[in-house]
Amino acid sequence: MRTFLTLLLASVIVAGPTMAQTAPMVPVAPPPAVHVAAPVMPVTVPDAASGAGYTVPTSAYRLGAGDKIKVSVYGEADLGGVFTVTGEGKVSVPLIGNVQAAGLSTPDLQASLENSYRQGYLKDPKVNVEVMNFRPFYILGEVKLPGEYPYDNGMTVVKAVALAQGFTYRADQKRVFIKHLNDARETQVPLTSSQTVEPGDTVRIAERYF
Repeated sequence: MRTFLTLLLASVIVAGPTMAQTAPMVPVAPPPAVHVAAPVMPVTVPDAASGAGYTVPTSAYRLGAGDKIKVSVYGEADLGGVFTVTGEGKVSVPLIGNVQAAGLSTPDLQASLENSYRQGYLKDPKVNVEVMNFRPFYILGEVKLPGEYPYDNGMTVVKAVALAQGFTYRADQKRVFIKHLNDARETQVPLTSSQTVEPGDTVRIAERYF
């Protein structure tokens, strides 16, 4: 019996390492990387309607008597300067002399000056024109201090009346008459806080009917 147990134990000892062997390890692929998109930051778009940083585009503005403009000629500092459009609608610039400006936009005037400088003065002139000060406007009628006032961007009838020290007690505060510079007649419009005034306009506050 002891001999049988000894043989059985020996067989277990011999077979042990073989049974203890495990199946070869199979490499496991790492999980795929997950791409997380960067957060999209909000973009703030300036609102022109709010008036923040907004200016009247002078490319469409027509110059007139009283406008003050700055003329720059690239590479020719002596030819530039600040000039005022005369009552005849002209500006006097170096070398060229009097040039028609009234009725022209700033790009139109730039092209006109460049063409004039090419006529025996400069080979390839580059001219820039900026409006420095707009021509004044006028307010008449039932305001305390009628007269001529400097124009500012965003001018309204209400602001114009404030510059003229307010309405008289006889003023019609429901309507206003406006005559644009090149119009033959004035136009009646409602007097509201949003009613705009353009450079060179004549604003008339009428007397109310009692």
